[in-house]
Amino acid sequence: MYYKKLISFLVFVCALNQSPCQPLKIRFSDPHIHYMGRVAFNGESATLAWTATSVRINFRGSEVMALLKDERGDNYYNIVLDGKPIGVLHPDGTKRLYTLATHLSPGNHELDLFKRTEWEMGKTWFYYFLLDGHASILAPPVAKKRKLEVFGNSITCGYAVEDSSGQDRGTSPYENGYISYAAILARHYNAEYYCTSKSGIGITISWFPLIMPEMYDRLDATNPSSKWDFSKYTPDLVLINMFQNDCWLVNMPDNEQFKARFGARAPSSETFIEAYRNFVRSVRKKYPGTRILCMLGNMDAMRKGSPWSGYIEKAVQGMHDNKIYTHYIPYKNTAGHPSAKEQQAMADDLIRYIDEHIKW
Repeated sequence: MYYKKLISFLVFVCALNQSPCQPLKIRFSDPHIHYMGRVAFNGESATLAWTATSVRINFRGSEVMALLKDERGDNYYNIVLDGKPIGVLHPDGTKRLYTLATHLSPGNHELDLFKRTEWEMGKTWFYYFLLDGHASILAPPVAKKRKLEVFGNSITCGYAVEDSSGQDRGTSPYENGYISYAAILARHYNAEYYCTSKSGIGITISWFPLIMPEMYDRLDATNPSSKWDFSKYTPDLVLINMFQNDCWLVNMPDNEQFKARFGARAPSSETFIEAYRNFVRSVRKKYPGTRILCMLGNMDAMRKGSPWSGYIEKAVQGMHDNKIYTHYIPYKNTAGHPSAKEQQAMADDLIRYIDEHIKW
């Protein structure tokens, strides 16, 4: 009821001023909206769940609002105006209007509502934007020429990246996928970015009953029967940053997921090599001409003496595919997940490699 009353009030004010300033509603299905990421649609809203999912519009006006409802109140969004983050939105479980930007300068603006939390934090339903009565909607943001997709784990999700306490807290206030290495990389190359990632996930085993080969092709990650239409987005470059969680869990025979996946004994190195190769093959089938960069870093799966980069190397060598590359980012040698500075260092490392070897 709140948003209905607000609209009525705005119309009343306009009538008093004798000016035609009916608020401009831009529904979720309006072609002026540009979505990035795997977004589901129903008859009344768009469902935002994956890290880095974003909703963008170009407009001319002084204020923009959005009607949203969050599943549990655990999600956070960066409000990005004209390419610069200006605030953080934390929607709750009530379907209501949120002011995203106000008192804007005259002229054209681009607004991007960027999901900084992963699908573990639940879904958000987006219904429409509401612009001030004197505003106008402009041509939609043009899809960027380059296209990137990253299959990853907590490092890619930006887990605990904003926890400066040293406690490595993974709750939603401390997660920010906007400053993960992958999002930084996408902005550096001015690329569209799809983030198919989940904290704790692995290739052969995860901290929960789902592994990447079972998740990578989903639209709704929580629903095994919900499948993503890969024809909707074909990346020029795919990054795979996996094996960090396998690295830990393979040494935990008492873990519930170890028992469920492996039984009483950890598999051989050949099993990990083949599992990784099979996953890359699955990605290759979806994207026949795409360049794929198989990477690992920067946590302790890259510690000196760790075999995991070697497993990746052998898996890729066995594929004999000259469009598949490997690159390993050194162990950061600090506790917990990467800090903002360490995420930036990862992005810088990847940019150097890509510019030299892939020339994207």
